[in-house]
Amino acid sequence: MLCPRTGEPMKEVEIGGVKVDVSMGCGGVWFDNFELQKFDEQHESAGDELIKIMEQFHNPDVDTEAKIQCPRCESITLMRRFFSVKRHVAIDECAQCGGVWLDTGELLTIRKQYPTEEERNKAASAYIEDIFKNDPQIQAMKAEQQESLTKAKRFARMFRFICPSNYIPGDQDWGAF
Repeated sequence: MLCPRTGEPMKEVEIGGVKVDVSMGCGGVWFDNFELQKFDEQHESAGDELIKIMEQFHNPDVDTEAKIQCPRCESITLMRRFFSVKRHVAIDECAQCGGVWLDTGELLTIRKQYPTEEERNKAASAYIEDIFKNDPQIQAMKAEQQESLTKAKRFARMFRFICPSNYIPGDQDWGAF
């Protein structure tokens, strides 16, 4: 596999039972789908070991802002997205294979943001709740939905007296309520 930043061959390294591809030209790392989750938290010792390897091959002359191709799929341009709601690290991810490319220093920043997955999820939930709570358009949609629900419940109550399943004793499979 070739490094998407430098075009040089990458070295496959096994750390903590996971094989990742490290670029000897720039210090970047390619994670196949779901492998990043085994390195992104502070308590995972494999992440410390990987950070040392990445820093060893760091090349400050490499343009980390340029768009790159997936080293696994080769014809797919990687999408840039933020790793968390703090928006401190933009990672490159393949839409086809789900692999992730991290440049030197990004793994260290990811590990410092949130010590655990639970804290990352709490921060994301709080961020989303804050967005929905303060958006007047969403509040209007919520009120409209509540009004529709109230009307539907009134309508359903009318059928309670019309439906024969309420008047015939026993369990009926064909009853509406």
